[in-house]
Amino acid sequence: MYKFATLILAASLATVCFGQDSYQALVKDAKTRVKEVDAEQLKKMQSSSEKFTLIDVREDNEWEAGHAAGAMHLGKGVIERDIEKKVPRKDAKVVLYCGGGSRSALAADALMKMGYSNVFSLAGGLGAYKAAGLPLEK
Repeated sequence: MYKFATLILAASLATVCFGQDSYQALVKDAKTRVKEVDAEQLKKMQSSSEKFTLIDVREDNEWEAGHAAGAMHLGKGVIERDIEKKVPRKDAKVVLYCGGGSRSALAADALMKMGYSNVFSLAGGLGAYKAAGLPLEK
């Protein structure tokens, strides 16, 4: 029994210690299924008459510090619960972004599993958005 308990403890510690690797593996896996747009593609979408919904999936405090102009806020922790109220059409074009592109990829993957067929993640997230000179608001 002692050996079994030691094994369980070791496995638990490995998960905690190597969690970042697991997170990156999860993101990498999601990105094999998720379509991405870069900041220049987003800029073209914004300047055209193309209809889409831009959603910030960052935490509340990140959103409040500044976000993409015209974006809607649905944090990654609640997007699956609230998306159908905000974007009821499953074929609507949706672009998600976060700080660097990882959380938005995970959220896009979840939305695709819910039946959303036209979901994109912004590659590089808000960092890429800012670097492209796109407008921010508070």
